[in-house]
Amino acid sequence: MIAPLSEMYGRAYLYKICITLFVVFNVACAVAPSLGSLIVFRLFAGVMGSCPVTIGTGSIADLVPAEKRAGAMGAYVLGVVFGPAIGPIAGGYLAPAAGWRWVFWLMAIASGVMAIVVILFVQETYPYVLLERKTKRLRKETGNSKLRSAMDTGKTPRDLFVFSILRPLKMLLSPMVFSLSLYAAVVYSYLYLCFTSFEVVFGNLYGFTSGEAGLATLGLGLGSVFGIFGYGISSKVISERLTKKNGGNPRPEYRLPPMIIGAFLAPVGLFWYGWSADAKTHWIVPILGTAFFGMGLIFTFVSFPSLNSKPPTNFAYR
Repeated sequence: MIAPLSEMYGRAYLYKICITLFVVFNVACAVAPSLGSLIVFRLFAGVMGSCPVTIGTGSIADLVPAEKRAGAMGAYVLGVVFGPAIGPIAGGYLAPAAGWRWVFWLMAIASGVMAIVVILFVQETYPYVLLERKTKRLRKETGNSKLRSAMDTGKTPRDLFVFSILRPLKMLLSPMVFSLSLYAAVVYSYLYLCFTSFEVVFGNLYGFTSGEAGLATLGLGLGSVFGIFGYGISSKVISERLTKKNGGNPRPEYRLPPMIIGAFLAPVGLFWYGWSADAKTHWIVPILGTAFFGMGLIFTFVSFPSLNSKPPTNFAYR
C-alpha cells in the first residue's frame, strides 16, 4: 500500500508518517508485556520500516539523472545491506549487558533522531504530486477551475489506488520482470540465512560469544563496500563501451551486465563460507567467504534497480 499512497499523496508524507510510527512501535516493543504483543509490535514496526525500501529507489529516480544514478543506487543499497551487518554487532553486545529491551530502546532513539531530520528537512520529489499541488494553487489564484496538470490522468483517487495496486502484479506477468525479481529475492534471502547461521557456526564451532558472533557480520559489510566500488567501476566501463558500440545512444540495460559478475560471486562466496566452516578451518576463512557473497549481493541489487533509466514523464510505476 505504501507505494500507491506515495504516488497519490507524495513520498514525503509517507516517509514522515512511517518513520514516526516506526519509532512508536519500537518503543512499544521495548515495553511489550508478553511475547505475543512483542511479535505484533515487531510486525507493525517492520511494515513502517519497509517505507524507505519500498519507495527509496523512486526518490532516487526523481532526483538523480540517469547517468549518475548507479552511484546513488550503490549508496542506497549499501545502507540496506550494511545496516543488517552492523545491527547484530550492537545487539550481540548490548542484549547480554543491558537486556533485550535495550535493543529496541536503542533503535527507538536512533530512529527518533532520524525522524526529526526527516520531518524537518525531507521535501516532496515526485513530479506528479508536485505538479498537482502547483495546479491546485494556480486554480485558487486564477479562479480557473479548468486548469489541469500535464500528468493528470483523469482518474479518481479510488481508481488511482486500485490502478497502482494492480500495476506491479501485472508487471510481474512479464517473464523478464518476474525472473529478475525472483532472482533478486532468492539472493537477498541468502543474506538473512547467513545471519541466522552465524550464531550457530561461530558460536558452536568456533566458541565465539554472542558479541563476537555479531562481529562476524563485518565480512558481509566490508564485502558490500568493495562491491559498491567494483560495481561502479565495471558498470561505467561496460556501459560506456556498449553505448559507443551502439551509436552513442545510452540505454538502461547497458548497466545490467555487471549482474553476471554477481551471479558468480554469490555462489562462490556461499560455497566458500559453508565448506570452510564445515571443515573447521580458521575463523577468518568463512568470514572471507561471506565477503565475496556480500560483493555478489551488491552487484545483483544495484544492477536491477539501475534499469530505471529516467524520471517519469507520466504517471508511471517505478
